Amino acid sequence: MLRLENVAMRYGQGPEVLHGINLDLSPSEFVFMMGPSGAGKTSLLHLMGLIHTPSRGRIKIHGRDVRSMSGNELCTARRRIGIVFQEFRLLDHLSAYDNVAVPLRISGGKDRQIRAAVAEVLDWLGLSELIDVCPPQMSTGQRQLVAAARAIIRRPDLLLCDEPTSNIDTRFTARLMRVFAKLADAGTTVVLSTHHDDLVDRHPYRVIHLARGRVIGPSPVRPAMAAAD
Repeated sequence: MLRLENVAMRYGQGPEVLHGINLDLSPSEFVFMMGPSGAGKTSLLHLMGLIHTPSRGRIKIHGRDVRSMSGNELCTARRRIGIVFQEFRLLDHLSAYDNVAVPLRISGGKDRQIRAAVAEVLDWLGLSELIDVCPPQMSTGQRQLVAAARAIIRRPDLLLCDEPTSNIDTRFTARLMRVFAKLADAGTTVVLSTHHDDLVDRHPYRVIHLARGRVIGPSPVRPAMAAAD
């Protein structure tokens, strides 16, 4: 689904923050990304999400080199990627409904279709009672779930999650993980960065370890150590 070949990245004229990344992601795969602060997890997610371009190497989506895509093709590819940002990036003046509806409105969805899709995903995440509530009136966990709902509203091919469980309690973490696992079962490739060993240990997914901008060690499929939440 996604391939990175000897990819490196720098910001502006600064030093490289990622070096020689080689990575393959398959359809329906759930992958954890682990590493200390400054390891390059967010930078790598931004490359996968086509937010930034590599300073060298190549990125392929469904076998197609991103560098060969036209502007319209690149926009189309980005629309098939959902991103859950660590800082939520919700619009405080909009309700949960309107925040989640933003991607569908940008892509020209019809009002009736948008209403049905938003109601479904909010119900899926247990947020139906917050449909008319704005982010400042929500808890941190509720804001994270709304941000996740916005990211998955178009059923993306690739879902990138930047430490989505770092500031929420176990109840909201369990709810998020159930939804992400269902998406993977339905065909979405999910990449979730985390620094929580206990979260990784409870789920039998492949783990990518980053340190100083490099992938280190093997990335095996871990055996389930405990039942998933």
